[in-house]
Amino acid sequence: MMSLMLKLLSTTLLLSSFLYASSVSDKVEDFLDDKFMGNSRLKSVDVKVTDVVPLKKLKGWDAYIIDIKAYLKNRPKNLIKQRMIWFSNGNVITKELIDMESGESLTELVKPHFQDKYYIKENLILGNANAKHKIAIFSDPLCPFCKGFVPDALKYMKKYPNKFAVYYYHFPLERLHPASVTLVKAAAAAELKGYKNVVEKLYTVHINPRERNVKKILAAFNKAEGTKLTPNDLQALAVKKQLKSDLETANALMVAGTPTVYFDGKVDKTRKKYLKAK
Repeated sequence: MMSLMLKLLSTTLLLSSFLYASSVSDKVEDFLDDKFMGNSRLKSVDVKVTDVVPLKKLKGWDAYIIDIKAYLKNRPKNLIKQRMIWFSNGNVITKELIDMESGESLTELVKPHFQDKYYIKENLILGNANAKHKIAIFSDPLCPFCKGFVPDALKYMKKYPNKFAVYYYHFPLERLHPASVTLVKAAAAAELKGYKNVVEKLYTVHINPRERNVKKILAAFNKAEGTKLTPNDLQALAVKKQLKSDLETANALMVAGTPTVYFDGKVDKTRKKYLKAK
């Protein structure tokens, strides 16, 4: 009898916990839906809680992973997708929580992990797929920080094809470097045509990051890469598919800046773990 009562109590507690989490998720969705619709640029928005992660460091608080789908008024046919994290205790909601002792953002503790499905063969630029370590790099070729990291990192890891499998994902920061959007399209087009070492040469392209003239950007790309691409090459369905895949992977992982590096599936904030790898 006692065992049965304990099971019933346990089931009741689990059900109560589920109902509470569900009700708070609904509140979070409703709150954010109203908040985002306050943006006059949006035509419509759909907010969905896809996961709830309890915070071990803060009792009573949970992290809510949110998927947002929206349409802009001036681009009614273009669907915008974004993933973000919000925190709530059921009564208060906030976008950021920071541990005062460590100074660490709790957002980093609950971000999605790099799953095996994201290691796509089209993104493998160096090394063997079965190498001991897998490195994933999200980068914008015109980002100053990327220029200071990516070329040297690739040069080093290229020496050890059985130690490093390097996967590269285009992540152009359009607002900061408009020219990078055309550059990464050109890079994808060049790779599809069979050109080698495209990503490595990509960081040698000399162009104003604010340039928007496709012909000028493509001329600079062709000069650095030794290619003969035309604007029509950038419109190929396969190019669009590759870039869409890269951006969807970045969104799923909530990549926010460049360069973002994953070492064996975990974010490497130091971006130096590959130097100590055995």
